[in-house]
Amino acid sequence: MCGIVGYTGPRGPVNIVLGGLSRLEYRGYDSAGIALLNSSLHVVKTAGKVADLVEKIKQKNYSDIHAALGHTRWATHGEPNDANAHPHFSNSGRFAIVHNGIIENYEPLKQMLIQRGYSFKSDTDTEVLINLIEDVFLNEKVSLPKAVQLALCQVVGAYAIGVLDKETPGQLVAAKLGSPLAIGIGEDEFFIASDASPFIEYTNRTIYLEDYELAVVHPKEGLEIKKVKDFSSVVPYIEELKLNLESIEKGGYEHFMLKEIFEQPQAIIDTFRGRMLVDDNLIKLSGIDDHLATFLDAKRIIFLACGTSWHAALVAEYIFEELLRIPVEVEYASEFRYRNPVINSGDIVVAISQSGETADTLAAIKLAKALGAFVYGVCNVVGSSIARESDTGSYTHAGPEIGVASTKAFTTQITILSLMAARLAQAKETITKEDFQQFLLALEQIPSQVNEALEKSEEIKSIAQAYHKATNCLYLGRGCNFPVALEGALKLKEISYIHAEGYPAAEMKHGPIALIDEQMPVVVIATRKGHYEKVVSNIQEIKSRKGKIIAVVTAGDEAVAALADHVIEIPETSEMLTPLLSTIPLQLLSYYIAVLRGCNVDQPRNLAKSVTVE
Repeated sequence: MCGIVGYTGPRGPVNIVLGGLSRLEYRGYDSAGIALLNSSLHVVKTAGKVADLVEKIKQKNYSDIHAALGHTRWATHGEPNDANAHPHFSNSGRFAIVHNGIIENYEPLKQMLIQRGYSFKSDTDTEVLINLIEDVFLNEKVSLPKAVQLALCQVVGAYAIGVLDKETPGQLVAAKLGSPLAIGIGEDEFFIASDASPFIEYTNRTIYLEDYELAVVHPKEGLEIKKVKDFSSVVPYIEELKLNLESIEKGGYEHFMLKEIFEQPQAIIDTFRGRMLVDDNLIKLSGIDDHLATFLDAKRIIFLACGTSWHAALVAEYIFEELLRIPVEVEYASEFRYRNPVINSGDIVVAISQSGETADTLAAIKLAKALGAFVYGVCNVVGSSIARESDTGSYTHAGPEIGVASTKAFTTQITILSLMAARLAQAKETITKEDFQQFLLALEQIPSQVNEALEKSEEIKSIAQAYHKATNCLYLGRGCNFPVALEGALKLKEISYIHAEGYPAAEMKHGPIALIDEQMPVVVIATRKGHYEKVVSNIQEIKSRKGKIIAVVTAGDEAVAALADHVIEIPETSEMLTPLLSTIPLQLLSYYIAVLRGCNVDQPRNLAKSVTVE
């Protein structure tokens, strides 16, 4: 969940690393720090954000820096303070480390090191790791890369690490297990980072380390990759990045989240471009087409996901069962591996993750594969761990999503899952040619309809003004829009810190109705398609108890408009595709409420973008 940036080469390492940390701050912003190597090894760190670190660095005067290693932290072991911030020194002060992940057996390792005379200044598992590396280095009398390899063989857990040695100017040592780590390759310079965004303006050549791989980089000596298990050499696979600098900047928007909300029409187009050929009545998904027999023989499909991706999976459950007539289950990946799941050979597991690095989802698909399942990955980041671990899959092509609260990830995931369902239904002949054509035509219209929904932003801003001081909120939906209610409530919780819950509309009478009074805003998704009369009945029940009703309705609706306190219209579409439209006003409502409450929209408290630890 933390962000790592390292640089060694002829450019100014300090500015490169600090700039890179700013781009990775979505991964964690409890504290930040930087290690600087010249004739000595210096560490500057602070609780707070990268901007606080920049101010602290301005007070220093370091020159002739050979290499730098930075970190922005989301706390796992030890509270966010100066002492627990990374980088951490070894006891002798010779080595410094940054770390993303969790060392699960840090406590016995720490006790062993204490018995050997080591002392600790922080509460972190990371400080244990750097002292373990130093202990191996001193006792085994080996090089630093070899000491890192031997130390990691004693570690249980997940890690992406960078290590500096003050006696070896210019050298960076990095290693990965579970948490992502990329190496940027320039002319006589190298970068390491949790993703490619910190170095995209300097080079488009990168290597994504695989699990149990260790890299040693030096401007003059080049790059070497070893296996952690036996220190054997690995031939690196260099990729050319498709990312561009403009895509990771705000582009004139006040927040990344708002930019990403408004990018959704294009992101949806990019997701179905080249895959959905409406004129030819055709969907082309190589991940499906190359394994069509496997999908057609499957008796069950299981979706694994967390958070917003789990809500997208719930929408997919409705679509897949409606179109394919095959049993579908949706599982929290974080719970899946901690029971004894029933997986049969031939089951299809679809793993969904924006980052492709979600630790729980990655662990769950490894278990599913071990039990004989065929794994289809759906993620946004090319070359990510889930993409590599899956048997096959599809990328969403949403582009970088920097805001911690996912928006375009949700809509592009639903888009690709809809394409999958329709393609399989066509192959299984569980959908008529006419209905298949209508489905494609409806999906083709979604980007322009999302634009229509976005045009309501000023109306939604005024509604936010009326409710930004609320302390609780209910979200209700039926059918395909029940997961949208869950997602709307999650967005409000994440960025405005208002307690919110999503429910199937009919479940309101089974408990939540007790909460409704004149102070309780209730957001109801009441589109014309999808049990409309039942939802109108639910709205009447809320109205009779003086609840404040914010209704998302199909354009031209009159019945709900007569009952609701506020109405937000969206265009009409196929019932299965309504979540792509009904989620837009809920994203905007959460955003404007959070802004009015003075919250940090892009960096909400206690959260990080990529959950790379369990």
